[in-house]
Amino acid sequence: MIQSQYTPSKDFQRDVAESYDVIVIGGGPAGATTATLLAEHGHSVLILERSTIPRFHIGESLIPETYWPLKRLGLIDRLKESAFPKKFSVQFVSDGWKESAPFYFDEHNAHESSQTWQVERADFDRMLLDNAISKGVTVRSCAQVLDLIFEDEQVVGVRVKLPGDSDEDTETREIRSRVVCDASGLSTFLANRLGLKNSDPILRKGTVWSYFKGAQRDPGKDEGATLIMQTEGKHSWFWYIPLRDDVVSVGCTGDMHYMFPKGASAEETFARELERCPAMSKRLGKATRCLDFFTTKDYSYRSRQAAGDGWVLVGDAYGFIDPVYSSGVLLALRGGEFVADAVHDALQANDVSGARLGHWKAEFDAGLENFRRLVYAFYAPDFSFGDFLREHPQFKSNLVDVLIGAVFKPGVGDMFDVMGDIRPSPVEPTASEGMAKA
Repeated sequence: MIQSQYTPSKDFQRDVAESYDVIVIGGGPAGATTATLLAEHGHSVLILERSTIPRFHIGESLIPETYWPLKRLGLIDRLKESAFPKKFSVQFVSDGWKESAPFYFDEHNAHESSQTWQVERADFDRMLLDNAISKGVTVRSCAQVLDLIFEDEQVVGVRVKLPGDSDEDTETREIRSRVVCDASGLSTFLANRLGLKNSDPILRKGTVWSYFKGAQRDPGKDEGATLIMQTEGKHSWFWYIPLRDDVVSVGCTGDMHYMFPKGASAEETFARELERCPAMSKRLGKATRCLDFFTTKDYSYRSRQAAGDGWVLVGDAYGFIDPVYSSGVLLALRGGEFVADAVHDALQANDVSGARLGHWKAEFDAGLENFRRLVYAFYAPDFSFGDFLREHPQFKSNLVDVLIGAVFKPGVGDMFDVMGDIRPSPVEPTASEGMAKA
């Protein structure tokens, strides 16, 4: 189940040269976007991907604003021709069963960008990499970057272990470049090595997820909708993302100490929270689980620094926010645009200083903050979006803009000045109390 439509390709085992203008560590959406746009500018680019390709990854739900970077990459027609389910809306459920009316994106914006997709990441990411190769990018899979090469405190390349024809046949090489872009995702290769990573002290969350076949889906236009379901008391929330072949991705997120009590398995935690969410229980009543449970822990963070001399961070390698609003792929794609434009400018000016490579940070951080503050409001037990909009109806458009991903739009964050500094408190019941109630 969740099988890729692709088979491994020799395109990802191509010969690697001694040097490039840019080396990109990681072949996910951020790395592929950065590499493709730089190759279109005429720069030589190498992507070093640690995994085999295609590769499994979570984060399947695209929000409307992904349309614009995907259009810049030339992939909209490919997505239209794909079998990925079309996504027209998102629906929220509170207290485990109170369903809101679906929010249809086209009611806010009649443009075709309001219809997006639910994607299997193995195939979506492969589509991005195929596109990069078509633009001249060299992609090497199963490549383990070991370290950075420094000269006078400037990064000038990487040391990498490359596979040969057999498991025992490997070689470690030094590959030079004018700029190294770290798009290594949640492994945060460079930020970890340089001690730049700061975890969010409030969003210390954990997630359990798996895939189910035969779950209940809504008919017609709502069949591909993303559902966000809070459990009773807002102690956790579920996502429900319809995929191809009658499969749905279902995950549950909550405070880490609450989701992972000592001695409890991922399956026990999922079952416990499912009982607290009747709306999700109903949808999964006749479904069959396809795969084992997966877990992710403590994943909200940001790097204190975006770039240095000869290096720059992009996508999750720079920062990641809680997945409740499906912002991950958008921020990867938009981050790829920000970084590619900055690197091209730096190469043209023959100035690969950290200041030049990271000049996008302030604007990008402003967009991240808009997402982060909306996430904080979602988790705040005493905050109600409905109450806020009844008191301040003039901010409905601002709220919708953030939900669809228009977080870089001027003025979109003005509502937070009125909303105030909302910060969620830790979940009140202990894990044992939560299990007793289940």
